[in-house]
Amino acid sequence: MRATAAFTVKAFVPTELKPEPAVSTGLPVSVATMEKHFEGEAAGRSATLFTAAFDQATGVGTYVAMESFEGSLHGQEGSFNFVHSATTSGSDRTAEFFTIVPSSGTGELTGISGAGGMAVDTDGTHRIWFDYQLD
Repeated sequence: MRATAAFTVKAFVPTELKPEPAVSTGLPVSVATMEKHFEGEAAGRSATLFTAAFDQATGVGTYVAMESFEGSLHGQEGSFNFVHSATTSGSDRTAEFFTIVPSSGTGELTGISGAGGMAVDTDGTHRIWFDYQLD
C-alpha cells in the first residue's frame, strides 16, 4: 500500500555533538534533532536525528536521517522507524535512500516493512510517501 502526506518541520535544533576524533574536511559534519508533523494518509509526528555534511551557502551536501514516527497510516495507529538520505548539488536530489526499519513497528503497524520517498513541490510543500506492507 502507499500512504502519502505533506509534512512541516516544527523544530530544527542543531546540537553540539561532533565526530571524534575531529577530522577536517571540505564540508563540516553536523548533527541536529527535528520534529515533523504529517497530514494526509500518513498522519502524526516524528522525532528525527539528522546528520549532514552540508554547505549552507551553496546548498551542496549529503544528509542521513533516522526518524521515529508515531501516528497512523490509512487510519492504522502505531509507530515505527524509518531512515532516509540524499545528496544535493543545490537544486536536485540524487543518491536517494529510504527504508522502513525492520521489526520497528508497534500497535496496528506491528510487522510493517517497505520503503518510500520524499519530494519538495515547486511551491515549497514537502511531501513523503510510504510504500509498505503489514505482515
